Amino acid sequence: MIISAAAFGLVVGALLGLVGGGGSILAVPALVYGVGLPLAAAIPTSLVVVGASSAVAVLPRLRQGVNWRLALIIGAAGTATAYLGAMVNRLLDPKILLLAFAAIMVFAGVRMLLPTKSAGGSCALPGGGVNWRSCLPKAIATGAVVGFLTGLLGVGGGFLIVPALTLVLGLPMAVTVGTSLVIIVINSIAGFAAHLGDLQIDWAVTAAFAGAAMLASLVAGRIGTRIPDKALKRGFGILVLVIAVYVALQALFS
Repeated sequence: MIISAAAFGLVVGALLGLVGGGGSILAVPALVYGVGLPLAAAIPTSLVVVGASSAVAVLPRLRQGVNWRLALIIGAAGTATAYLGAMVNRLLDPKILLLAFAAIMVFAGVRMLLPTKSAGGSCALPGGGVNWRSCLPKAIATGAVVGFLTGLLGVGGGFLIVPALTLVLGLPMAVTVGTSLVIIVINSIAGFAAHLGDLQIDWAVTAAFAGAAMLASLVAGRIGTRIPDKALKRGFGILVLVIAVYVALQALFS
């Protein structure tokens, strides 16, 4: 289990470092089907792994910019709804959760494959300012939705935050990646705290997974600045769709 955890940790960390998200959407399936953890243990473990590796992955991105104000607003909005998501998690059958996970992965994969509009919007005006009257409600709503999914499925939210920051809030991709990583750290901490009441976690597996993910995210973060955004998005979108099919088949027929 330790070797499997470290191997999958490298993949999860690499994705976080490259595109500022996506590692979390793969962490839960990797822990359940690759490492062999039960879903109840995989969710809090994924939050530790994704939070730690995102904190490391943001370091190479600091020079390209992080919108700290938006990150804190979206992260704060998600903190409250993360507890609600964790409450709903305890009421649902694991198969239903995995099917919901697969559905969200399909949505995320399709969005990553679709062409994106040029940057610009209420949160990133052409002159560099922010129209807070229009931007603030969008930022709060984005944070609330992502926070709920974090608590419900153990997802740091980067696979939704990245499209939201670019398509809904209009941030340029260079700022989106760093901002997304900061939000993922905040959401992961909130989501993990929400699961403390019924915590099931194997710390040896978590340490192996997190250590490998942190190392990979740091290396990939430096490499990712040199790879075209379009190529990264397309490759990630295809990977997510393939894994969504696998998770759905496992949930339906296992």
